[in-house]
This record gives sequence, C-alpha cells and structure tokens, in this order.
Amino acid sequence: MTFPTFTSTQIDPRARGKELGTHRSKAIRANLSGYSDLFTVAGATATQVRAWGEAALERTAEWAPHLAEEIAGIAGGAGLEPWQVAVVNARTEILAAIDATGEGECSTSVVLPGAGEAPRTVQTWDWHDHLRDAPMLWELEPRPGHVVRTFTEAGALAKIGVNTGGLGIHFNILRHDSDTADLGVPVHLIARRILDEATTVAEAADIARSATVSASTVITAVTSSDAASIEISPAGVAVIPPEPDGVLQHCNHFLDPALAKDERHSTDRPSTYVRFQHLRANIEGLSSDDHTKRALAMLSHGPDDAPVCAHPDQTMPINQRWETVATIALDLVGARLRVHQGGPCQVTEATWQTF
Repeated sequence: MTFPTFTSTQIDPRARGKELGTHRSKAIRANLSGYSDLFTVAGATATQVRAWGEAALERTAEWAPHLAEEIAGIAGGAGLEPWQVAVVNARTEILAAIDATGEGECSTSVVLPGAGEAPRTVQTWDWHDHLRDAPMLWELEPRPGHVVRTFTEAGALAKIGVNTGGLGIHFNILRHDSDTADLGVPVHLIARRILDEATTVAEAADIARSATVSASTVITAVTSSDAASIEISPAGVAVIPPEPDGVLQHCNHFLDPALAKDERHSTDRPSTYVRFQHLRANIEGLSSDDHTKRALAMLSHGPDDAPVCAHPDQTMPINQRWETVATIALDLVGARLRVHQGGPCQVTEATWQTF
C-alpha cells in the first residue's frame, strides 16, 4: 500500500493552491470533516473552530502572505472557504486551544555518522486512526530550481520533507504550559517556509524564531553535515544540537532545560520518556545506512515495551485512538522521502515508497 502523490506544475502560490485543491478536492474535504469530528469530540464548537481558522489565516497573511494566498487557492479549487483550509493547517493550534490530551505521537532519530557519509534518519508518524487516509506526498517548486517534497495531510501545506537545497525536516508535536487559545502562526506553515527557504540548520532556526506561535512543536532540521531539533513554543525557541557522537533523537517532550520546566507531556503523555529511552537503547540499529534496518530498530509495542509502534484501541473515542500511520526516512543526497504506510512492525524491503 502507498500514499497518493501529487506534483504541482504551478509556481504562483494561488495558482499552485488551486491546482492542488482541484485535484485533491475529495481528500481535502474528507480531511476537514475528520478534523471537525475530532474537534467536536474534544470539546470545541463549530463557532470556535471557525474563529480559530479565521485567526490562523490572519496570522499567516501577516507572517507569510504568499502562504495565505496558497491556502486561498486550495480553498477555491476544493470548493471551500479559506478559513476551512486554514483549520486543517492549524489543527495543532486548535487542539492546543481545546487543551486536548491523549497518549500517543511520534518518535524521531537522526544520526550523523561523519564526514562523507549521509545522515541516517527515521521517524514514526502517529495520528488518530480515523484520519489515516489524510496523508499524501506532494512535490512543488516554490521558486524555479528549488524543489520541495513533503509528506503532509490533504490541504496542509507541509509536514515532514526534503528540499533540493540539501535540507530535510522531521516533525513531532510538543505541549507546553504557554500554549494558548490566542491563535498564532500554524507550526505546519513554519515547516513549509523552512522547506521553501532554508538550506542550513541555522536558516531553519531563524525562520522558526520569526513566527509568533500559540502551540508547541519540534522541527528537527538535517543537512549532510549538521542537525538540530528546533523546539518551538509560545515561551520561546530552543535549538538542541546532536550529542558528541552525532546522535540526535526526539519524542514528545522538551529537551531544552528552560522550556522543559513547563513541559505538559510529562503528565499528558508520559510514554514519550519511555519511547525516548528505547531510541537511546537502539542507537546501533538506528545508525545503519539501511533505512529498513533503521525502521526495525524503532520497533517496540506497548504496554509491555515502549509504544513506538502504535495500534489503536477501538474501545476508545476517536480523540483517544492512536495509530502509527507512517514510518519515514529522509534521503538528503537524493532529495527524496522513503515512506512506509504503517508502523515499523509491518516494514519490509518491499514496502517502501520512494518519492
């Protein structure tokens, strides 16, 4: 099984958005419907969701007008209002505004093996199982000669990805006491601007610092010779470098000592610490130059072991069901993604999708 793909032909942001919205209309509308259900179960009203979507669109227009134009184009192509597509892009911010909690989410590992060798990266992407059909792979050219390839959700401008400038990013959600219902720039749009504009880790961090946010996340930026986990929260941005051995790993809790003082996942999602310990214990496998071996090194199931590979409990409501929807490795040399649909327990040499 593979994720759907789409390659944009348009350079102009609004035209590019309209092209995507037209071709992926059904999936975008289904993704919006799935999030509407999630927000309702988590306690939000339709009036609140619209207000948050409108606020997210306004913040985006102030920070990156061209991305607001692209969102408007997607909406036009999909037969939606721009605020509705903004809701999909701001789902992290809306869930933080609702103060939604639950056990689950992503684990990321990066190893820089040394000069002349490509970074070894892999992550699991966990999300609510009723949204398992939302992901897609999207190739676009934000400016002539600069290609971005991203694993994202239908209607969202980016998530995990690579660019032909030699930079890639992984993506994990965080929660912090400073998270607020006063909607800021969506973190998914920070990821998109990094992919569009950055070719170094320092440039990626500068882009993150330029945004006023209302929700927390960590974007791990990687180049052939450098890496850093850029922890983003309303309380500030921290840059976490690799350990001296070149290992950089992240789950769903802050590693920066100052930001960690107001960490939310220590109580909301304590398994993040167990998953992090699992990554630390499996550095040898995660250092392999074979992406299948790296994925298998992530393999661990709860409740007896770290729940890196998640499977939903169908007795729970949709906002409390978590599934490892994808396992993803970055190929920075080829500016490609290696994507497996599902968790590490299903990975084989033949199940990878190269994009």
